[in-house]
Amino acid sequence: MYKMDDLKVSVVIPTLQEGKYIGKLLSRLSKINPRLEIIVIDGGSTDETVSIAKKLADKVYVLRERGIGKARNYGAYKSNGEIIVFMDADIDPPPNFLKKIISVFNKKNVVGATCNIMPKNPSPFEYAFFRFYNLLLRLFAHFKPHSRGEFLVVRRNAFFKVGGFNEHLPCLEDHELVFRLSKIGKFIFLNDLIVYESMRRFRRMGFLKVLKLWISNYISLVLIHKTISRSWEPVR
Repeated sequence: MYKMDDLKVSVVIPTLQEGKYIGKLLSRLSKINPRLEIIVIDGGSTDETVSIAKKLADKVYVLRERGIGKARNYGAYKSNGEIIVFMDADIDPPPNFLKKIISVFNKKNVVGATCNIMPKNPSPFEYAFFRFYNLLLRLFAHFKPHSRGEFLVVRRNAFFKVGGFNEHLPCLEDHELVFRLSKIGKFIFLNDLIVYESMRRFRRMGFLKVLKLWISNYISLVLIHKTISRSWEPVR
């Protein structure tokens, strides 16, 4: 059975104008476990994102070409971890997240995992919606697993075996990766782990508009293997 010091774990964080969040996340990760390899892949920020990351992360790279799938793939290629955690800059993970991840990957057939992702400071409606959405993901894990890229964990060799993220998808690249991973092993939903995300996209664009984009792009991905959206603009 793996222990905390047995597995090398890398955290890959794509960024773009994340100066408001990146320092808090990197400080939290380094306190959770100094042995974590922390990699930041920046898409060309003009704020203090990169300068903050260089002080706190193990590796920082700036890409000329933008694209969430491209950034995550690049970070994975530059990582050394047997387990790779993809995490967004506005995520708050609990202190025990690493312990829970390692316990799941003790099972050799597990190729990936995700968990409950809940909003920070939610309204009652936001809280109820994400409770329901996490329940759906938990149920889907038994027959057609899904995962949001805000917090997605993969076994390194499985990730590269299926070819990593599809860089041609502007969104839902996270779900599409999990579809392929689940064909070669087991994808787990961690019921007892919760991470928290900001609601900036929902509050800036409007909840119904974001939900409509999610649903229409998902249906398109399932039916014709590509998304309706040609791009997925960052909201800061």
